[in-house]
Amino acid sequence: MKNILDYLEESGNDRMDERAFCDVDSLILSQFSYLKFDGIIPGMGSENAVTLKEIAAHPDFEHLFSDERYAKDNRALFQAMMKSRRFGRMKVNYHVNIIDPAWELQFSAVTCLPEKGSVYVAFRGTDENLIGWKEDFNMAFITPVPSQEKAVQYLNCVAEMFAGDFIVGGHSKGGNLAVYASMNCKKRIKDRILRVYSHDGPGFREEVLQSAAYEGIRDRIHKLLPHSSVVGMLLQQQEAYEVIDCRSVGLLQHDPYNWLIEGTDFKRSEELGLGTRIMDDGLNDWVCSLNQEELKCFVETLYSVVEATDVKTLLDLKSVDKRKNANAVITAIKDMDEETKKMMKQIMKVLFRQMRDTIKREAPLPVIKLNSLKTE
Repeated sequence: MKNILDYLEESGNDRMDERAFCDVDSLILSQFSYLKFDGIIPGMGSENAVTLKEIAAHPDFEHLFSDERYAKDNRALFQAMMKSRRFGRMKVNYHVNIIDPAWELQFSAVTCLPEKGSVYVAFRGTDENLIGWKEDFNMAFITPVPSQEKAVQYLNCVAEMFAGDFIVGGHSKGGNLAVYASMNCKKRIKDRILRVYSHDGPGFREEVLQSAAYEGIRDRIHKLLPHSSVVGMLLQQQEAYEVIDCRSVGLLQHDPYNWLIEGTDFKRSEELGLGTRIMDDGLNDWVCSLNQEELKCFVETLYSVVEATDVKTLLDLKSVDKRKNANAVITAIKDMDEETKKMMKQIMKVLFRQMRDTIKREAPLPVIKLNSLKTE
């Protein structure tokens, strides 16, 4: 039952030139990108990378862990990385963090330069800001969404700042951004990419997977999904993937700290859980039957349920009124046809459970029983 923290404690003294960069290292750097680096790590205009020790000495060091969802584990991760020979001398640079509700944009990235190892460009996944969730929904019918465009710009820019081959990756939406940016960056940059990691990241619409741009990077993509993946399977077609065992059940498997490790590699599973595959097949078949305008209307309605709660971040959901959420669902779906109502209820079950599971566990949200809602 070991996770990435145990890996760092037991194998963190293997330098990159002693043991090659691996899948577990990628997940560590993907999770590292969730730390709140604003004002601590230099941005795009600076060539002065900082070490982990310099970050630890920064006056705003505590701000790194201000995301309550992962505060305790992220602190342990940072300390373990700093103490290890594998990451202890790593430098970090080119931090970008953009939240723009008007453009429905949530984008963040950072570039990691491990000692004696390949540069790793890390794209952050959806954070606690709800505008990031809206952008995730938009991916079902828009390509590219603003964060995908930003990811291409970022990769084109930062790759000119250093020499040699490099790796790109991310967790959740960050995994999708890593693949999209690698597909669409300049050819001279694409040729330098060694691997692209998507850790439980959403997939793409079929036309993207059939494109020449995707074909040019396909053999370098490493997509890893937990056994009961939701984020990596919902509303999208899929790249080839491998399945990882987890120490938790259901939607908590999206949390990287729950991914199981044996030795210096993930513990593989033979296939996705039956429930995940059934949900994926049913939802994807239905979603793919909609035309673009119908899908856009569906996604806008889906987000309106969340937006009706007047919250701005996932952490605000701890205080959301149960009745208000239920009424929002009823209002949003009352005029839909029966098939759309059925799919909306199914997706809303997943959505609200996902939100509950990603906020601080000591303050769980009330459960909304969508099956019992009267929609007529």
